[in-house]
Amino acid sequence: MSNSIAAIILAAGKGTRMKSDLHKVLHPIAGRPMLLHLMASFAALSPAKTVIVVGDKRDQVEAAVAPSGALVAVQDQQLGTAHAALQAKEALAGFDGLVLVCFGDCPLLTADTVRRLCAPLESGARVAVLGFRPSDTAAYGRIIADADGNVTKMVEHKDASAEERAVNLCNSGVIVASADDMWRLLAAVGNDNAAGEYYLPDVATGAIAEGSRVAVVEADAQEVAGVNSRAELAAAEAVWQAHKREEAMAEGASLKAPDTVWFSWDTQIGRDVTIEPNVFFGPGVTIADGVKIRANCHIEGAEIGTGCEIGPFARLRPGTVLGEKAKIGNFVETKKAVLGTGAKANHLTYLGDVTVGANANIGAGTITCNYDGYFKYRTEIGERAFIGSNSALVAPVKVGRDAIVGAGSTVTADVMDGELRLVRAEQSVKPGWADRFHDAMRKKKAAEKKK
Repeated sequence: MSNSIAAIILAAGKGTRMKSDLHKVLHPIAGRPMLLHLMASFAALSPAKTVIVVGDKRDQVEAAVAPSGALVAVQDQQLGTAHAALQAKEALAGFDGLVLVCFGDCPLLTADTVRRLCAPLESGARVAVLGFRPSDTAAYGRIIADADGNVTKMVEHKDASAEERAVNLCNSGVIVASADDMWRLLAAVGNDNAAGEYYLPDVATGAIAEGSRVAVVEADAQEVAGVNSRAELAAAEAVWQAHKREEAMAEGASLKAPDTVWFSWDTQIGRDVTIEPNVFFGPGVTIADGVKIRANCHIEGAEIGTGCEIGPFARLRPGTVLGEKAKIGNFVETKKAVLGTGAKANHLTYLGDVTVGANANIGAGTITCNYDGYFKYRTEIGERAFIGSNSALVAPVKVGRDAIVGAGSTVTADVMDGELRLVRAEQSVKPGWADRFHDAMRKKKAAEKKK
């Protein structure tokens, strides 16, 4: 199908049920706008052109699709879905392949389903429409078809009779025809209906009236259900996550409690990875083979090497890179932290803007003080260095290979290779002072009670 199909994605509506300042099609699923999910699916079809029809909040949609090179057409007046699709005609001038029209709020539609939808056109159908059978037909338009999938009528819910509303084969709004047929049939659509709108399904109705064959191809209801509200957005997210979890396990990862693991759209997972409950992945995470991620971790923008162990209760922020068999333990936070092979930060540590050499050990309570209120600075820790518990490394600072920083130190100057650095206040001992203090305070408290 390479270069034989063009996609028109309708994204001009107001999406009022979202109650949001963000355009409906830009609400994210797994950290990626719905519209971009759909466009990524269509990319597998190698479309000759993709046209986004915009209207309300057009600046937001145009900015979102600009990097993709998609074309934009504008529907200034909201006169219906057929009118919206017709606005893409100029952008597709000269294209003579198949034209697919769909809504931008169907993020789960797949390329395979589009291929199945196009198949009837190769066997004589003039138009093909995508249908589905939801558990609740609600206000969906109905498709009246025979047992062979030949459509005899398309009708909107508002205009349907009681008998037609009893049909559970519903219209997804996805339709395909050759360019010549699509433009001709769109131009012929009228608005003699209850809403006074130009309906996209009337493309199929027009073809039927000409005596042409219109075919319906059925898809799973979850794949084509539109997202018009926050509740429907959450439902689509749940479907996407369920598919991703199944995919991860099929590819060799073990999820101890799959329903509690949340992936980003671009999460990459190797084989023999174990993920314990309540783990959240933000965008930009790559996980190599043999990694163990323990419970209650939040990971975003991180590259995790082979055999690493993370958590429990760890937070890896963008810019984190872990070498082979590195370990990040409980209540450790990293940001722009690069840890070499076998490096460890086992607990209660903040590592920000830091490079940690291979096999270095970072003690509990260690902090890299990377920010002075105006600028960020880096810390460099050498191979096999040992940073004692409750130490503060004030950047910019370097700790050499095999160096030791004693527990409780505040390091403000470079530590040389193999050096021991102790930065502690001298301890003062005053025998009996605490006993005298307690005795004086008890007497004072007793005197206060007598007043």
